[in-house]
Amino acid sequence: MMFQKILVPLDGSPLAEAALPVAGRMARSSGGTMMLLQVVDVSYAYLSYGAMQPSTLHVIMESSLASANTYLESVLCRPDLAGVSLKKQVVLGYPASVILSTVNTCAVDLVVMTSHGYTGVKRWVLGSVAEKVIHHAPVPIFILREEKKPLLAHPNDKSAGGVRALIPLDISARSQDVIAPAQALVTALSPLEQGELHLTQMVMVPNGSSKSAREALLHSAKQNLQAVSEYIREGLVAHVGLNHGFKLTWSISQTEDIAEGIVQMAEHGENAEDGSIIAPSNLIAMTTHGYSGIKKWTMGSIASRVLRATRLPVLLVRPADMIREEQLKEES
Repeated sequence: MMFQKILVPLDGSPLAEAALPVAGRMARSSGGTMMLLQVVDVSYAYLSYGAMQPSTLHVIMESSLASANTYLESVLCRPDLAGVSLKKQVVLGYPASVILSTVNTCAVDLVVMTSHGYTGVKRWVLGSVAEKVIHHAPVPIFILREEKKPLLAHPNDKSAGGVRALIPLDISARSQDVIAPAQALVTALSPLEQGELHLTQMVMVPNGSSKSAREALLHSAKQNLQAVSEYIREGLVAHVGLNHGFKLTWSISQTEDIAEGIVQMAEHGENAEDGSIIAPSNLIAMTTHGYSGIKKWTMGSIASRVLRATRLPVLLVRPADMIREEQLKEES
């Protein structure tokens, strides 16, 4: 799996632009295209200028579109995007809706965005937009935070080391849907054969459980991770085969809170159940187990809590069966 069309929504802020070097690295690695999108937020315009005459409002909106085009033209000239196939698009509309529409109409296969941007005049709040996109996007969403430097190591710099992704799994097949995108991400951002996928399963042992019950839970988790690791090596998961070009490791962790355990392991590492030392990771990759509409995320909104709690970049993938179900409903 390679990301061929990478969408980067921008709001004009330096923080939003932090996604550009990372997305550029990925597009350069895959030989794909990077699409820059700026949405002139119509909802903000009508709220702010609703009392104006339609003709005056039209002039303001046209000016905003022209400014957005000028801004994106300047972004296209950035030195760190040299050699990357670039496209730009300016759209008048509602940011989250436009991003999702662009994903579908332009066959985008990855969205890279920062967690939030400026909230001042003429700029939309990228944080709330990101949450809406995550809930509904049919493609992986890579949310960048403050820890960007490890992802920017030059691909030919052998001393820089590779990117290490922590992938929390449970016993469901849905949780494995993130493995292929995570592998593509790590491969694109790491020097050759220096990336690593670390699978983990958080085990919650109920209070008052006997020793045998605890051991049974840990053994079940161990069997699950062993099986998934073997599936990956055999190409049955993520279709990476034997020559996958990255390191594959796994560990089990006992915790009282799954989301907190994931963040702790990712940011600080820990001592695994087998006595080995788990190193910190550069990013977290997980499925959202998300439902659109009224239904809430399952697993106690774990993906949502991890996203809000961690300082690390997070790759979020909605389960494939849920996406197919939504597409079938739209077609019927």
